[in-house]
Amino acid sequence: MTDARQDPEYIVEYADGPLAGQTDRRFLVDGKVDERIGVIAAIEGLESTFWYVAGEERDVEGQKLVSYRFDAPDSDPVEADKEDESIFGNGA
Repeated sequence: MTDARQDPEYIVEYADGPLAGQTDRRFLVDGKVDERIGVIAAIEGLESTFWYVAGEERDVEGQKLVSYRFDAPDSDPVEADKEDESIFGNGA
């Protein structure tokens, strides 16, 4: 007999990238995890969109935990654009 009261949430573990080591909670959709998630976060004061792809799933103390890997090619750059920074420091 299976438990009909399955937890509707799962834990997201950011394995790498700008959010490495952080966790989050998300809702299962039709009992499944998101294959790809977008996260908006401010890094060094710059708001950026970072994309992560689902990887290993495991059970931790009765809760589903999914490790997500950073998708750098589809994400905003992590570092500020040096060309934009030069406007403030060129002495002109």
